[in-house]
This record gives sequence, structure tokens and C-alpha cells, in this order.
Amino acid sequence: MTSLKDRIIRAARLDVSLYEEVEADKGAMGQAMTVVVLSSVAAGIGSIAQVGFAGMLIGTVMSLASWYIWAWMTYLIGTKLLPEPQTRSDVGELLRTIGFSSSPGLIRVLGIIPGLNSLVQIAAQVWMLVAMVIAVRQALDYSSTLRAVGVCVIGWLIQMLFIMVLFWLFGGLGQPTDMQGPAF
Repeated sequence: MTSLKDRIIRAARLDVSLYEEVEADKGAMGQAMTVVVLSSVAAGIGSIAQVGFAGMLIGTVMSLASWYIWAWMTYLIGTKLLPEPQTRSDVGELLRTIGFSSSPGLIRVLGIIPGLNSLVQIAAQVWMLVAMVIAVRQALDYSSTLRAVGVCVIGWLIQMLFIMVLFWLFGGLGQPTDMQGPAF
């Protein structure tokens, strides 16, 4: 089994073969979940001055839920609404590839350095979005990167709507700290 550290580095380097590898490796689900948790904790540490310890815990739980919801939405959109003729996928493949696409989010821990939080958050969000497009393209066997971008954007919009409804239903639970990009 490939080491988690090696896979995280390859995912952050946007190594297409890594996304193919974890798509096919059904045993990588635990690693994908670990990457999502580590990325979420890194974001929490990086913004602990703004969100506090409770915010970090809530953010980690929300990130796991968002990862799962977004993978399901990506599966439905990518295989039912916008498939290509060769598209064959399942939710597990998307959970694994999308989980590893949060690897660049580990840099968010650097947000703890005074004055760097906003810059680090923006850089991480853009990097994770690019990684997610690659992950979706590979998991859905797309030949078109533009189609993968479309699936990611539609999924993101639906996910954000879902999260906003949850916040509205539960009286806000505080304000979401980062709604610019992937929640994981």
C-alpha cells in the first residue's frame, strides 16, 4: 500500500496518476478521509484566532459532511446530468479522489502566522479547486476538463445552498467562516 504521505504530496502536486490510483484503490477510503480531516484541522489551526477551538471542531465536522455531500452531488451531476459516453463511476471513487484533492489545504495551517491568514486561505482554496477539477475529471473518465469544471461549479452551488439552508434552520450556529471554495 502506498504511504499516505506520498499520496498527499502527489495529490498536492496535481499528479494525474495519483487520482487514477486512488480512484481504483478501494482500500484508500480511510486515507481519503484522513486527508479531509487533516486539511480541516489545518484550516482550524490556521484560523484559530478567528474561530476558536469550538469553531475548529465544528469546521472539521462540517468539512467531513461537505466532502460526503459534494461527492454525492458530483456523482449525480457527473454521471446522470453531464456524463460523457465513457463515464463510469461510483460514489466511492469520487469520495476517494475528492478527498485527496483537499491535500493542498494542509498549507492552511500557515494561516496561524499573523498577517498571512487571508493570503494562505485564498491560495489553498484555489489550489484545492484545481485539484478537485483534476480529481473529478479522472474519477468520471472525462476527456473534457471544461466539463469537470462545470460539474464542480454546479456541485459547489448546490452544496453552498444546502449549507446555507442548514445554517438558517439551526439559527446560524455562528457564521460560516469560509464560503469561497471547497469546504473540505
